[in-house]
Amino acid sequence: MEDHLQNLYEVLSKVDGYVYPNEIELNWSILIVLYPYITGLVAGAFILASLERIFKVKILKPTYGIALLTAFSFMLVATMPLVSHLGKPQRAYEIMITPHSSSAMAIFGFVYLWYLMVVLFLELWFDYRRDMVIWANETTGFKRFMYKVLSLGTTDISPKAVALDDKIGYIITVIGVPSAFLLHGYVGFIFGSIKANPWWSTVLMPVIFLFSAMVSGIALVMLVYIVLTKIRKQLIDMDCLDTIAKYLFYILLIDFALEGLDQIHRIYVAEESFEALHKLVFGKLFYSLFIFQGLLGTIVPILTLGTLQFYKPRPVIRKTIYTILGGLVLMGIFFMRWNVVIGGQLFSKSFYGYTSFKTSLIGIEGYGMAIIWLIVPFLILSFLLWLLPPWKKIETSHD
Repeated sequence: MEDHLQNLYEVLSKVDGYVYPNEIELNWSILIVLYPYITGLVAGAFILASLERIFKVKILKPTYGIALLTAFSFMLVATMPLVSHLGKPQRAYEIMITPHSSSAMAIFGFVYLWYLMVVLFLELWFDYRRDMVIWANETTGFKRFMYKVLSLGTTDISPKAVALDDKIGYIITVIGVPSAFLLHGYVGFIFGSIKANPWWSTVLMPVIFLFSAMVSGIALVMLVYIVLTKIRKQLIDMDCLDTIAKYLFYILLIDFALEGLDQIHRIYVAEESFEALHKLVFGKLFYSLFIFQGLLGTIVPILTLGTLQFYKPRPVIRKTIYTILGGLVLMGIFFMRWNVVIGGQLFSKSFYGYTSFKTSLIGIEGYGMAIIWLIVPFLILSFLLWLLPPWKKIETSHD
């Protein structure tokens, strides 16, 4: 009896006002926060790579390979938070063999495979095929074996064959840009199409998700480039870094404007859910929305990056500022995903009560599992950078 009363007390301690019994526990946890966060990093990194490949922003060449490998590494892990969240993850493959055409989440499986296998994998293969053939003849052991396997037995590195690789790779990149838009805009569509939830139901949700994805992906590549240059003890290309920061500033400004427009529209319309959302924003989401996402993750980076467009201190100071701002932006976008996914579940459908999100460190839905799925992409990226170093590719391309 005492245990029952203790459990009841713990459940009721999470409740603020009236909520329905099935709303006390949140259905979507931190793993579902990671799902749009990781896919956003993929889309943003690929779009940054496309600036050099398609739009001929040659100053970004030092980050092209890094951006492509980063996008591929995170794409390999993008669905794993969803799989971990499932009650029976061993059945995840059924989404592909028994598709449900009316399910937005089911269709995402095909969007994911298209982007991973057709876009990212093929672009990497055509981009590195010549280099893998060369490296297979220059290396021994495990690397030699991997290069031979990945090159699929091809050996032709004549100028004609290399030109064909480049042409096909260019076409794939052109296809990849709208595919990247579709990938993450589709994630925003999944939330925006849930009409029963006024926190999610907005036509701007796919667009907001898309631009925030571009922001996070660019910030991630900027940080990876800075760290890799430091590890390799090489001089950083400040012109390249300044250009990345410039694009980050412009897109972050657009993202901020879109989110501001969405909030202004909500305030102006002031539907019956407005009072409930107002209390939610200034209550349970105050710190995550106004402090972490708004102030530290958006306002501070915008003001700082805007200032750096007119006044440029010494390179070492700019590099430090870019490192800090990159981390703040990534934190801000994470909390944006948090505020959408978790925030949309904190208020009752009756608009009279609120609940809280609590989870443990250990467990399939815990913070530990979320940390694992954030670390794994970096481990994959480290392996790919060792196997397919883009800096060596740049050197060989100028032979």
